[in-house]
Amino acid sequence: MTETTIVPVTPGSFSDAQHAMSGGGDGRECQCQWWTMTNAEFQRTDIEGRAAAFRSEVDAAPSPGLVAYVDGDAAGWVRVGPRTRQVRLSKTRAYAGGTAEPWDDADVWAVSCFAVRKEHRRTGLNAALLDAAIAFARENGARVVEAYPVDPDAGRKVTSNELYHGALSTFLAAGFREVSRPKPHVALVSLDLAGSKQTSAGDPS
Repeated sequence: MTETTIVPVTPGSFSDAQHAMSGGGDGRECQCQWWTMTNAEFQRTDIEGRAAAFRSEVDAAPSPGLVAYVDGDAAGWVRVGPRTRQVRLSKTRAYAGGTAEPWDDADVWAVSCFAVRKEHRRTGLNAALLDAAIAFARENGARVVEAYPVDPDAGRKVTSNELYHGALSTFLAAGFREVSRPKPHVALVSLDLAGSKQTSAGDPS
């Protein structure tokens, strides 16, 4: 029986977040900065610059995301925070017109990135990370949580790298509703925290 805990990243656990992101895919190169920078800014920075930007986020409040530990190993990561701090979301054409929420509303949060190390995949960790992200958003005053998952059942092959958005089924199971479908395989989903029930996090099953 494994023990899973999911907690906000802190300055002391910065290296754990990096470890969780570096277990496959683009996490090590990106440093979870894709959504926090414009395309021009992202292209101007290297790994060290992005890591420094991530460090600055971790040193501030609220924490930019959560780290999942499985039996003490940093196994997964989820970015969750005010949508206004993730500037590329509003500049992404597929999302810009698909939401009913004003882009300048800091009470709208976004879950925009998952990373799970290869050795911990297919264990339900994404669902546990999402539950924890919802609870964290609620605790910090979010009114709505949005996300932009992919739908592997939409008739288009979804690559493993695209799954950093999360899978649509995971969000629907957590109570999100589909607001729009910017692309056949991309959904925009929303959870009204005022109208949703509290859920418990950390169950990897």
